[in-house]
Amino acid sequence: MALLTGSQIIINLLRQNGIDVVFGLPGGMILPLYNELFVSNFKHVLVRQEQAAGFMAQGVARVTGKAAVCMATSGPGAMNLLTAVADARGDSIPLVAFTGQVNTNLIGTDAFQEADTFGLSFPITKHSVMVKSARELLTAVPLAFAIAESGRPGPVLIDVPRNVQTELCEVPSDFDTSFKRIYDEYVSHAVRNKTKDSEIPSVIDNIVASLAKAKNSILYVGGGCNSPEAGEKIAEFLKIYDIPVISSLMGLGVVPRSCPSFLGMVGMHGTFTAGKAAYDSDLVIAAGSRFDDRAAGVPDGFCPNAKIIHIDIDAAEINKILPSYISFVGSTVDAFSQLNSALKKADLSEFKNERAKWLSSCIELKNQEKIQLEMSCAAADCCGAKTCGKKGGANYRNPREFIASLPSGNDIIVTTDVGQHQMWAAQYFDVQRPRQFLTSGSLGTMGFGLPAALGAAFAEPDKRIVCISGDGSILMNIQELATMAENNLNVTVIVLENGALGMVRQQQEYLFDKHYSASTFASNPDLLKIAEGFGIRSVDADADPDWQKKAFDVKGPVFVRTKIARCENVLPFVKGGSLNIESLR
Repeated sequence: MALLTGSQIIINLLRQNGIDVVFGLPGGMILPLYNELFVSNFKHVLVRQEQAAGFMAQGVARVTGKAAVCMATSGPGAMNLLTAVADARGDSIPLVAFTGQVNTNLIGTDAFQEADTFGLSFPITKHSVMVKSARELLTAVPLAFAIAESGRPGPVLIDVPRNVQTELCEVPSDFDTSFKRIYDEYVSHAVRNKTKDSEIPSVIDNIVASLAKAKNSILYVGGGCNSPEAGEKIAEFLKIYDIPVISSLMGLGVVPRSCPSFLGMVGMHGTFTAGKAAYDSDLVIAAGSRFDDRAAGVPDGFCPNAKIIHIDIDAAEINKILPSYISFVGSTVDAFSQLNSALKKADLSEFKNERAKWLSSCIELKNQEKIQLEMSCAAADCCGAKTCGKKGGANYRNPREFIASLPSGNDIIVTTDVGQHQMWAAQYFDVQRPRQFLTSGSLGTMGFGLPAALGAAFAEPDKRIVCISGDGSILMNIQELATMAENNLNVTVIVLENGALGMVRQQQEYLFDKHYSASTFASNPDLLKIAEGFGIRSVDADADPDWQKKAFDVKGPVFVRTKIARCENVLPFVKGGSLNIESLR
C-alpha cells in the first residue's frame, strides 16, 4: 500500500474527477495543500478576495452543470468564502469548497485565525464536514462531489485541519479508481423520496388527462430545468402541446426569448403579461420552479383558479408554498421524456381550439405590452417612467435599448450583478439557450457578476463572457480586475453608471416617500481610469461610436462604461403585498 499525505489524497481525488483548475487564496492553515498544488503542477487561480473564489467556481459550475472547486484558509478566509457558498445554496449550484482549519489539538482554544467554519457553514450548505484524519478524506472528497451534483444540486464544504493535510495515510490498492466507485455508489441511491417507478405511469396518465381537459394552461419554468437536456425535452413538449410559457429569473434560457409562446419572466419585475397569464390560467405546469416570493408574490393570488402540476427533483418543494394537484418528484428530463411519449399517443383534440385562442390572446397582450414599454417620453425632464433617458436636459443612455442591442449569439454568455441592471438584463437581453444567463437569484449578492464571469471564461475560453454591472455592484469585487488582466480572460465588463444604488433608490422612491437614505453616492470614482490602472482596455460607450467593435471584436479583457439617468426605474414593479397583476407599469 502507498503512503500519501492528506493533501496528496485531495489532489489525487480531484484529478480522478477531472477537475483541472481550482480557485482560491492561500493562508497559514491551508499552506500544506497549496504546497501540494505547486508540487503536483495543479492549475490554481489566485483571486484577490476569497468571496471571488467561490463566485468564480460558481461561474464554472453554472456553465458546465458540474461541481467546481474553491479554497480558502481558516478564520477570515473561510468566512469571506461563505457568502459565495450561501449564494450557491440558494440557487442550487454544485460547488465543493475546501477550507483550512487550525490543528485538531488547537480547536476550541481560540487559536490564531480559528473560527467554527463547520458550524457557520452548516445552515448554508447542502452538506458540510470537518475531517479529523487523512483517512476520512478517501471517502469525504468523492462523497462531496456526489452530494453536490446529485438530486437538487448544492454546495458542500470540507473543513481540513492543517495537521490532517500533512498526516500520512495508507491508501488502498484501488485508490486510483476509488473516486468513481464511491461517487457512483452514492449517486445510484441519491434521489430519495422521488416518485416510485411503479407509480410513474399512473402519474403521467393523470397529467396527460389534466392537460387534455385544460383550456387556459401555462408552463412555468425555473432553474431546476435550466440545462440543455431539459431545454430539449421542453422544446419537444411545446411542439406537441403549444401553450404560453412563463419563467422565473433562474429559468431564463430554458425557452428562447424568441419563442412566440414565451411571455417573459414573471414576478416583481416580470412582464404584466406573464403575471396575467398565471392569474387567468386553469392549469399550471411548474417545472423546476418553487413559487418563491419574487416570482409568485402573494402566493394565493398567483394562479388562484388553476390546478398545479408540480415537477421538481426536491420533494421538499412540493406543497411547500402552493398545493399541487399532481406532483412528479424527479428530474425534469425524466418527467418530460415520459410525458412527451404519452402525449404523442393521447387525444388532445377536445379543447385544442380553446387552447389555441388562449395562446393567441396571451401573445397579443405580450405585443401590446411591448409597444407600451417602448413608448418614448417627450418631457425634457424625464420622470423615469419611460425610456427616453433624459434628465435636466442631459442625454443619458437608455439602459433598455442598450442591453437589448448587445450581441447574444451562441458564443456569448452573460453574467450580471444584482440591482436595476440585473432586471433590465433579465427583461431585455436576448437569452436564447440554457446556461447563457448567469445571475444571483435567491441570495441576490452584489459583487457576483465579475468573478462569475471570470469563472465562466475559464470554463468556456473560446466564448465572449459579458458581465453587466452597476457602479454600486462593480465596486464590491472590483479587485478581481487584477485576476481578469493577469489571466487575459475573454471578458467584457459593462457598467451602467448612475451614481446610486439604483434598486434601493427606486424602492425608496416608491415605498418611502423619496427619502433617499444612503442610496446615492457623494463621490463617483472614474471607473475607466481604475480599469486602465489594472491594465485593462477601457471604452467609454457614450463617447466612442465604435464601442461595440472594441468591446466584442478583440480578444482579451475589456471594460466598458455608459452613463444612465439616476431617475431611471425598472418597470413593471410589484409592490410588496400586491398581486403580480397589480404591477406599476
